[in-house]
Amino acid sequence: MPAPAAVPHPTRAVLPGPFDPITNGHLDVIRRGVALFGELIVGVGTNPEKRDLFTLDERVEIIDALLKDIPGASVQKYDGLTVDFVRQVGATAILRGIRDASDLRYEFQLALANRAVGGVETVFIMTGEQFALTSSSLIRQVVSLGCDLRKLAAVLPQLVIDRLNEKHRRGALRATEPDAPMT
Repeated sequence: MPAPAAVPHPTRAVLPGPFDPITNGHLDVIRRGVALFGELIVGVGTNPEKRDLFTLDERVEIIDALLKDIPGASVQKYDGLTVDFVRQVGATAILRGIRDASDLRYEFQLALANRAVGGVETVFIMTGEQFALTSSSLIRQVVSLGCDLRKLAAVLPQLVIDRLNEKHRRGALRATEPDAPMT
């Protein structure tokens, strides 16, 4: 019996994360995710174990501005379980970007939990090689140590750099110490 023909309608997926800050690597995954799914919702949540560089509303505002040129991509904030948000927005999958083998191990555990708890499948996509060493946590640490923000142009969108400069001018970057090590 022949396999059923592929249905050419868009599928909705969610790319969840804190995106604090959103990076060029995230935008690469978003663009490629839209090409795969047709519709991609960037779900902005909070991670209670990390100190925020930008508030939740600031992150949503920044991401919304960056997604204007990416048809099929949108942003929404959420709290609670990612699988609940995925079901709430009518998505069929979670999209996750993978940078390296350590990401894969962590993401694999999350994917199994999301499938077991919420019946939601996870699709992994490799980041572009130029973004493999970039992480929001690393960016927050570099910013907190007083790096010249212009040096981050290869890994951060200009809008994020501009917003970081605004925070720096207002003295609002003092509280962005690196995440405390786990003991």
